[in-house]
Amino acid sequence: MKKLSLCFTLAAFSSLPLTAQSADTQRQAEVAKLGADVMPFSLKATTHVFTKTRDGGTQRVVAQDKSDATQVRLVREHLQLIQKQFQAGDFSGPSHIHGNEMPGLAQLKAAKPGQISITYIDVARGGELSFGATEPSLVSALHAWFDAQVSDHGADEMEGHAHHHGGHSQD
Repeated sequence: MKKLSLCFTLAAFSSLPLTAQSADTQRQAEVAKLGADVMPFSLKATTHVFTKTRDGGTQRVVAQDKSDATQVRLVREHLQLIQKQFQAGDFSGPSHIHGNEMPGLAQLKAAKPGQISITYIDVARGGELSFGATEPSLVSALHAWFDAQVSDHGADEMEGHAHHHGGHSQD
């Protein structure tokens, strides 16, 4: 009887990750569908890299194919647009894709103008936004927001690693 009970217990526990993975997969499919409403480039043809830094982080989006000039152009145009929107306190894009309960989003929306710096640069195959704040609660909100992006987008996103010279991710 003990063996049978142990087998049922192990079977039940071994199915838990599959259930969680299934929920993650469903969430990622939903996010990908909603993302197409906001992002003009192909998620399958690009990669997002979120790298946390001491004062915020970077969001780099690059075309996977260096010869795909259309995706590079769409990425750059989109990042420049959302830079302007975010600087104006407009986080409607992330709200639409991830929902208003997205970790960190409420704090980012509530930030006063100038509390979060957002700069854009062109990088090889795409563009990069750098986010910075001096208020620890806003840095934490940025980090939570980055973590949620990586979780929600799955294979289309990745967490970067800061290097010692300025904290930007590397190609």
